[in-house]
Amino acid sequence: MRIHILKDYEEVSTKAASVVSSQIILKPNSVLGLATGSTPLGMYQKLVEMYNDQMVGFSEVITFNLDEYLGLNPEHPQSYNYYMYNNLFNKVNLSEDRINIPSGDIDKLEEFCKEYDQKIDRAGGIDLQVLGIGTNGHIGFNEPDHILKTGTHVVELAQETIEANSRFFDSLDEVPRRAISMGMSSIMRAKKILLLASGENKAEAIKRTISGEITTEVPASLLQLHPDVTVVVDKKAAKLIG
Repeated sequence: MRIHILKDYEEVSTKAASVVSSQIILKPNSVLGLATGSTPLGMYQKLVEMYNDQMVGFSEVITFNLDEYLGLNPEHPQSYNYYMYNNLFNKVNLSEDRINIPSGDIDKLEEFCKEYDQKIDRAGGIDLQVLGIGTNGHIGFNEPDHILKTGTHVVELAQETIEANSRFFDSLDEVPRRAISMGMSSIMRAKKILLLASGENKAEAIKRTISGEITTEVPASLLQLHPDVTVVVDKKAAKLIG
């Protein structure tokens, strides 16, 4: 596990974009696992700037997103589908048929989850998986529990996660209570993993991820078992690690 402690969010975003762009330059048809939320937003902005400056292209890239709220249609402003198109997909030369995002507006959930995992396998697996981290140590929407699901699955969101995400909605009641998420096996099978964190509120989760015991109560701690993980954090998020 390689740990980069940088000055601030701006530097975290720049470093993360550099890691992703390097992956694409080295392998233009890379399969990228992508995250949403406030943390990777700066990274996507940097990647769009690099694309506009003709430093990187996305024409051969395949993407798989980590998760999506259930009950939100793709056009909902807080859906992760909307987030990805608004912040990256509509701004680079990424082909529509190479984009994969879990659907939050479907009926046959079990079949969809199975097919999503099969799509990842048919694409050759994920070359680089980008992750954020929740204050409770969740990655994707794999919440702390005594057991963790391996494949893509439906998740009952923890109250802590619902409250944390309520800042994106008009009220707490509007936050979906369920989501669809890649499982830990799907994440851990990625060839490389890039974990991003910024802010003092992520400090405890980062400490428990990289220096604590490996436990399903901190899903991100399982990343200690992966052979190629890069952690990029700012000083505030790193304040509790030695």
